[in-house]
Amino acid sequence: MSSEAEKKRVRRVFITGSSTGLGLMAGQLLAEQGHRVVLHARNDARAADARRALPAVEAAVVGDLSSIAGARHVAEQVNGLGRFDAVIHNAGVGYRERERLETEDGLSHVFAINVLAPYILTALIEKPDRLVYLSSGMHRGTNADVSDLAWRRRRWNGSEAYAESKFHDVLLAFAIARRWPSVLSNSLEPGWVPTRMGGPGAPDDMDQAHRTQAWLATSDDLGARVTGRYFYHMRERTPNPRTIDPNLQDALIAACQKLSRIALPA
Repeated sequence: MSSEAEKKRVRRVFITGSSTGLGLMAGQLLAEQGHRVVLHARNDARAADARRALPAVEAAVVGDLSSIAGARHVAEQVNGLGRFDAVIHNAGVGYRERERLETEDGLSHVFAINVLAPYILTALIEKPDRLVYLSSGMHRGTNADVSDLAWRRRRWNGSEAYAESKFHDVLLAFAIARRWPSVLSNSLEPGWVPTRMGGPGAPDDMDQAHRTQAWLATSDDLGARVTGRYFYHMRERTPNPRTIDPNLQDALIAACQKLSRIALPA
């Protein structure tokens, strides 16, 4: 197959948290490029909105990722649609929660959606060729306490909880890259952009914010065919150096397995 034909190969991509914002933008870009896209929404109303925004979508699965049961349900729906070439873990909540919101599983809302949900989906969805995890530049400014993921012992700090969760997303991406050498697993920061989460005053370029995840999920450029790397605007960037610690990666996997009672396949 020629390199040009290879670049035009149609991929099948599932994107979490894609009824609005960067997830939907990535889906729209991938559809424009000719790829098959499955979106995800928290409820039926949001799924209907997403379908209207992207009529070319193959399907939209529905499920609340704040609970272990909800994440399981999403994984079941995705597997029912068949195997995917790539999964983009885009779903996330921001850093403006002024108090610790607790999920039905007794976890912090931020950790449940930003970290445990992508772990559960990674463990339960049939292995794709590529995995993409959205992080944030804020992950560099945290020591990321793996011993209190649920924020039960510490005084709540919404900004720190968010930064910590984004650190854990990089850890998760790198842990998967190490454990599953047949899968390309990478993480990225989209930049501080004016989404609903980022706020209207965010200074980064909105037109660039969704492109790296789409590129990592589908491109056969040599730069995208790597694993265990961290990106910003389609260029490699150095992450928090603690994220490359295999012991810390394994500690996160072990903690997520214990909390969810879902093992990560070998």
